[in-house]
Amino acid sequence: MRVPRAMTIAGSDSGGGAGIQADIKTFQELNVFGMSAITAITVQNTLGVQGVYPIPVAGVAEQIQVVGSDLGVDALKTGMLFNAEIIEAVTEEIKAFGWKKLVVDPVMVAKGGAELLCPDAASALKQKLLPLAMIVTPNIPEAEVLAGKPITTWHTRCEAAKRIADYGVRMVVIKGGHDAGAEQSVDLLYDGNSFTKIAGPRIATRHTHGTGCTFSAAIAAQLAKGASAAEAVHTARSFIQAAIEETLNIGAGNGPTNHWAYRRRMESAQCR
Repeated sequence: MRVPRAMTIAGSDSGGGAGIQADIKTFQELNVFGMSAITAITVQNTLGVQGVYPIPVAGVAEQIQVVGSDLGVDALKTGMLFNAEIIEAVTEEIKAFGWKKLVVDPVMVAKGGAELLCPDAASALKQKLLPLAMIVTPNIPEAEVLAGKPITTWHTRCEAAKRIADYGVRMVVIKGGHDAGAEQSVDLLYDGNSFTKIAGPRIATRHTHGTGCTFSAAIAAQLAKGASAAEAVHTARSFIQAAIEETLNIGAGNGPTNHWAYRRRMESAQCR
C-alpha cells in the first residue's frame, strides 16, 4: 500500500498549537505521513509570542532537499516563512522538485498580534510563491494585504479573491473567521470561474490558536491522498470546525484547537 506523504514548511510553535506542531498533528489525524522543514523557532504559549529565531536560509533549503530527494512529497504547505530570503529559497526548491500540490497559508500575524512576516517580505510572497500555489488560504486581514485593498463587504471579498488569483493561484480560499459580528463563519472559495460559500456555526471561544495552520495542513493532507482541490477544502473545513467546537480549554490565553476531534467524530459515525 502506498503511503500518502505531506510536507510542511513553517515555523515551530513551542506551545504546540500552531505551526509545524499543528501541521504534523493534522497530517497524522488524516492518515498522512508528515514531514517538515522548519523556517523559524518561535518562543510562544497561549499568551503570545515572546521571541522569534529564524533558521539560516541554507538550513531551510537543505531540509527541503533531503526530504524531497529521499522520502518524496505528494503535497505540501507553507506557513510562517518570516522573510523574503526564506521565501525565495523555498520557492526555488519547490520549482526544482516540480511540486504542484502546494497550499500557501500566508502567515503574517500571530493570534496575539506579533508579526510573523517581515514587512518587506509580502512582495516576495505575492510575486514568487503565489504563482506556484494550487491553493492559498488567507484570513481577511491577510487577504487585504495580498489584494492591496480593504475588505468590508462580501462584494469586496470577492474582488479581493479575484486580485489574489491574478498572481497565478488556482484556488483562493478567504476564511471568514475574522468577520466579526457575523452569526456564521463563512469562507469564500474562488476557483477562477465561480464563487462558493462554505459556512459553519460561529463558536464563541477564545481557543482558536492555530486554526489557519490546521486548516491549510488538512487541505494538504487531503491533496496528498488524491482529493480534488474543492474536496480537500470541504474536508478541511469540517476538520477545523470539529477542532474548534470540541475545545480543549488549555492555557490562560488563546488556547489550541482539538486536533483529534474530527477523527473521533468519523469513528463514532462509522459505529452507528
